[in-house]
Amino acid sequence: MGIFRKIAERIRGFKIKNGVLIRYKGKKKNVVIPDSVTSIGVFAFTFCRSKSIVIPDSVTSIEEDAFFLSSSLAEVHIRDIAAWCKIDFASDTSNPLCFADKLYLLGEPIRQLEIPNSVTRIGDYVFLGCSLLESITIPDSVTSIGDEAFRYCSGLTSITIPDSVTSIGGGVFRCCGSLRSIEIPEGVTSIGDYAFDGCSSLTSITIPDSVTTIDFGAFNNCSSLTSITIPDSVTSIGDLAFSGCTSLTSITIPDSVTIIGDFAFSGCTSLTSIVIPKSVTSIGQEAFGCCDSLKTIEYTGTEEQWEAVKKGRDWNENAQVICTGAYYGNSKSI
Repeated sequence: MGIFRKIAERIRGFKIKNGVLIRYKGKKKNVVIPDSVTSIGVFAFTFCRSKSIVIPDSVTSIEEDAFFLSSSLAEVHIRDIAAWCKIDFASDTSNPLCFADKLYLLGEPIRQLEIPNSVTRIGDYVFLGCSLLESITIPDSVTSIGDEAFRYCSGLTSITIPDSVTSIGGGVFRCCGSLRSIEIPEGVTSIGDYAFDGCSSLTSITIPDSVTTIDFGAFNNCSSLTSITIPDSVTSIGDLAFSGCTSLTSITIPDSVTIIGDFAFSGCTSLTSIVIPKSVTSIGQEAFGCCDSLKTIEYTGTEEQWEAVKKGRDWNENAQVICTGAYYGNSKSI
């Protein structure tokens, strides 16, 4: 509490109009935003050289680029985690954590976070860049997690997501390099764009039967992921979905899938086998490009059905395709 009080004594240099903080003109190292502020405007703290900032519970929205190029910020202080979760951040640079990376609650750094039951939605960018965060427990009251909510939480190792959550935004755990495993709850229907991109420590993940689409780059560069089970509910695998998963050795695509996107498995250098069902009608360009260990691909349909599948440029470099047990040569890139 001592640090918090010390910071709270210094209030000056603000230009405020109708509750909107338009510009901070002061030069204090430790800044406290007045409780009268409900919104922080565009470029309000641009080029700010302050080391820490206190954001009051009264703030409900922060406009785009509010903290643009505020590279000196090291700490963000708040009083109420529920109020923080409800702030409407217009962009990643709306959140001072994009630069500060350390979030303090009543003067204490947040490492193990328990979201209170009063929270129903974790908004976009809310904990983006919070490097001290190690674990998160989300209550049953939460139904959705916004875009990039936990992006760049480099210290995050575990998170508990309840079954009440039905929507997970794009890039939500992007570049959480310490996250090792996660269970996606039943009820979630899609895994958003770049949801787990760059989760380099992720070794396993459970995808529920409720998921129907794996979106663009969902597991891109998950370099420690060794295996994954795609449920029968999935109908499409998006562009770059598993690209760069260099530890992935095998995968079975269920009969429900009709589309495999561009670069979906490109750069999966340890992939030795894959089964493509006859339900697939389209395979994107370089879908299996740079899969150096992939020598054979099993296709469950006939040769005629295989010929009818739409294939993108350089979809496969040199693996041979075996159709329903009958040899079908494919020794060069097509």
